[in-house]
Amino acid sequence: MTALLDVQAMQKAYGAIRAVDGVSFSVASGEILGVIGPNGSGKTTLFNAILGQVLPSAGSVAFEGHDVTGSKPLHLARRGIGRTFQSLQVFGKLSVRDNLIAAGQEFGTGKFARLFAAPEAGLGPRAEEIIALFRIGHVAHLPAGSLSYGQQKLVDIAMAFMSRPRLVLLDEPCAGVNPALIDQLTELLRRLNREAGTTFIVIEHNMDFVMNLCSRVICMAQGRILAEGPPAEVQANRAVLEAYLGA
Repeated sequence: MTALLDVQAMQKAYGAIRAVDGVSFSVASGEILGVIGPNGSGKTTLFNAILGQVLPSAGSVAFEGHDVTGSKPLHLARRGIGRTFQSLQVFGKLSVRDNLIAAGQEFGTGKFARLFAAPEAGLGPRAEEIIALFRIGHVAHLPAGSLSYGQQKLVDIAMAFMSRPRLVLLDEPCAGVNPALIDQLTELLRRLNREAGTTFIVIEHNMDFVMNLCSRVICMAQGRILAEGPPAEVQANRAVLEAYLGA
């Protein structure tokens, strides 16, 4: 059975420094994969190399059996790969609904769509679908910047869904989020996985979140995969405890 995403021998070097050093893994359709590791272990660089933000030094990326190595982010979004960043990508002065429409314009028509597209460009119905899916109708009319940081994170993830992704890569979705909202975020991602069939790869430092959400975990250290397996197994791995938890 073909993996949804297949990464082989991925490398990204900056001079003599290999930020990602020969990483290989596959992700099955419907899986929720966690990626953990200490700061500087290469997690975000790996995401960037997969998603076209940086050009890999070596290795390959296949999505649904097609080679997409080095493809531009917009091309990957149109193929069905979404992404969120560590920092928020919302427009604070726009309403939540208009943020969704702006994201849909970018995914649908290209680089300058946000500036020159019609106000809704036919994306109103899709925005309403996402608002209902994410259960954010009570704040859809509000400026995104007026929401709590955790609520803005939800909007940020919702924006990625305007492109109808089959795979979404989340970079530290819990960072800066009030602990009271983390359970809500966990349930949201489970529901999107269950109801929309979305596959997720999640970089996160919150170990409880990763252990509760993910079916498989990869731990990276110094640009390489240190351990891989079920969450409890990886969490108990002595090398992981030494490299990541400081034990």
